[in-house]
Amino acid sequence: MPTIVVGFRLGHAVTSRQVTVLVTETGVLHRAHGVCGQPPKLDPPKLPPRYLHPDLAWMKGEHMLTSPISALRDHHTTAMKKGYTQVLIAPACVRLDLEEHPLPPKENPHDARPHPELTEAFIGTAPDTAQPLNAAVDEFRAALGLPVRQKNVIWRARRAPVPPRIEAMLRTLARGSAIESPERLAVGWRVTPQAVTLRIGRTAEPLDRPAVLELQAALTAWLRLTQPPSS
Repeated sequence: MPTIVVGFRLGHAVTSRQVTVLVTETGVLHRAHGVCGQPPKLDPPKLPPRYLHPDLAWMKGEHMLTSPISALRDHHTTAMKKGYTQVLIAPACVRLDLEEHPLPPKENPHDARPHPELTEAFIGTAPDTAQPLNAAVDEFRAALGLPVRQKNVIWRARRAPVPPRIEAMLRTLARGSAIESPERLAVGWRVTPQAVTLRIGRTAEPLDRPAVLELQAALTAWLRLTQPPSS
């Protein structure tokens, strides 16, 4: 029965060492490491925490593959930080013509045996295609029928709620009417849908959009600077 896995293989240029890490569709993490050209050392397989501890409250509802995939990411990040920067096998999702060892009883997790044939099959089958780990994980999840993050999603910020006073002024401008300061003021302003104008006596000076933005920023700064502590 075929087995679907996701993994990678990295090398260290200075020490000539390599590390191969992969996660199977049952959530088992396999790690092989050693000197390039020599038989690798196989770590004991790491079983998924959700399988070992199904009754833990914080794990209820968590998918079996959530922790193993997170561990795969951690192994990749740690290896890169330790100098394993040579991409010997880029992250890939591979369907292997090999049946995975069955999971041991929960009561005896140490019965999990290394599966060298699984690692060898991954090394011999993985495509020579450069891609980030996230892309390989998405392919892995999709192959197993699990939800995958949407791609090319355009993020749009939510519009902040408009205060009622500003909302009323916005409606006034939308109707084509003007908003202006009381005429009794020697220095005043007038806002229409087309322009913002400052007035000194009978003389008026229109402001372009950059000037309005600069004035708004200055007024906002002044209001915050002079804001009473109790506000």
